[in-house]
Amino acid sequence: MTNLITAQGLKRLQDEFEYLWRVERPKVVQGVSDAAAEGDRSENAEYIYGKKRLREIDRKLKQLGLRLKVLEIAPLPPLNPKQVSFGCWVCYEDSEGGTYCYQLGGPDEFDVKQGVISIDSPVGQALLHKQIDDEVVIRRPGGDLTVYITEISSVRGQQ
Repeated sequence: MTNLITAQGLKRLQDEFEYLWRVERPKVVQGVSDAAAEGDRSENAEYIYGKKRLREIDRKLKQLGLRLKVLEIAPLPPLNPKQVSFGCWVCYEDSEGGTYCYQLGGPDEFDVKQGVISIDSPVGQALLHKQIDDEVVIRRPGGDLTVYITEISSVRGQQ
């Protein structure tokens, strides 16, 4: 797994860690404490749910803490990139005329709805180091897809 991340992606992970540690966890701990004070814990739904939620938060904090220790901010892509690299926006067209644009980010920040795919994904790996007008074969479980790179930029929607 790649340990690279964009500065924005690192900030989001740090913010999530801080929120869980300083806001969410204390709130859940207080709820568990209040529920425990009510007596019988075996049938106390608030207590049982609170303990489960606390374990989830602690597991997420541990995971985030371990990743934050090893992540490195990737250098910004060149202003006018000639080939697809980490942090670049790349647009491609498939054989049916569909156009797609994604930014290549780290595995900790992928969000397809926001247009960010992981550099470690099959699509990210297929696009990496390619240039405009290159034909790229993306290997998928449902069959290979051939696409053509139409745009590479350091900023979304700007060639």
